[in-house]
Amino acid sequence: MSAEGAGPGPGPGPGPVPRSEPGSEAGPLCPEHGQALSWFCDSEGRPVCAACAELGGRCRGHRIRRAEERAEELRNKIVDQCERLQLQSAGITKYVAEVLPGKNQRAVTMASAARELVIQRLSLVRSLCESEEQRLLEQVHGEEERAHQSILTQRVHWAEALQKLDTIRSSLVGMLTHLDDLQLIVSQARQKEQEIFERTEEAEGILDPQESEKLNFNEKCTRSPLLTQLWATAVLGSLSGTEDIRIDERTVSPFLQLSDDRRTLTFSAKKSKACVDGPERFDHWPNALAATSFQAGLHAWTVNVQNSCAYKVGVASGQLPRKGSGSDCRLGHNAFSWVFSRYDQQFRFLHNGQHEALGLLRCPARLGVLLDLQARELLFYDPASGTVLYTHHAPFPGPLFPVFAVADQTISIVH
Repeated sequence: MSAEGAGPGPGPGPGPVPRSEPGSEAGPLCPEHGQALSWFCDSEGRPVCAACAELGGRCRGHRIRRAEERAEELRNKIVDQCERLQLQSAGITKYVAEVLPGKNQRAVTMASAARELVIQRLSLVRSLCESEEQRLLEQVHGEEERAHQSILTQRVHWAEALQKLDTIRSSLVGMLTHLDDLQLIVSQARQKEQEIFERTEEAEGILDPQESEKLNFNEKCTRSPLLTQLWATAVLGSLSGTEDIRIDERTVSPFLQLSDDRRTLTFSAKKSKACVDGPERFDHWPNALAATSFQAGLHAWTVNVQNSCAYKVGVASGQLPRKGSGSDCRLGHNAFSWVFSRYDQQFRFLHNGQHEALGLLRCPARLGVLLDLQARELLFYDPASGTVLYTHHAPFPGPLFPVFAVADQTISIVH
């Protein structure tokens, strides 16, 4: 069928396709037929000539339409895109002219309010700190004066006692010196014996010096909940995570699994057979010691405990026994360990078999530990709420190791 009597294929093309003579129209020609590219093949996405669009042409069965329709479609798309760009430009212009200045003004206003808030709150904190400092320094001074006055009173008292004892002794020595045997037993013997008895009784009435807490400076005068909380917050914020505390794998109980980075302990009810027993390893209780020890200074670390309902965290002396199921190896049940303990919803501080219950309102997700060996203080802290959970004051035998026990799930040293 010729092009004069047929459309350009099965597509919805408009009417018969006219045959063009080679070179009859300007513009690019079909490289195959030398005719003008007056049609467009949607299937191939390119312009074609009338011969290509015929039933016998290469585009048979394709969707064919006139090239000017395709051009018109593209022009409409370009017009739509130009309109969108114009609207987008108008929107940006309006945003830059109207929104950004408002945002900038609000930012300036909010920044000013934020500065005022920071200054106001820190001013209040500074005022509280200054007031607390003044109160505590006055308290320390008052305690110093009290102890000093008590010591002065004791000095006066014992000076008088010494003088009285010296007078009694001089009187008795005078009897020995000025009376011979006969005078001592004959001349006014009954009177002399009474005088000796009275002198002796008077001397016995002067008691020997006894230790008294009134003569000692009371260190508790410096303890302040506000100071402790602010101090703990500052120390944990500046020190926690700075020390590379890791578990000593030689100490890990066979009921615990140690992570590759040696910071995570996971409880296992089944005893591991892969653990090689050694003198450092805990063989019964699910305990582990850190590889780091402390002998002086201030130290802080944080433990993630949110996944465990049974754990112990604290410090232990290197003398802590490792073998057996006795209390001497159980954390908090001997003189060598000081730990914060959780079992279900029960929280306690344990040391040397003494249990002190802690009435916590919430379970801490992280537990901060502060060890101040100079101040002889061990403190447990909840970083999320800024709450001091427990403080223990006592001399510690060095060196001390961070110690851990896990009987449920996992705990991790935060780094």
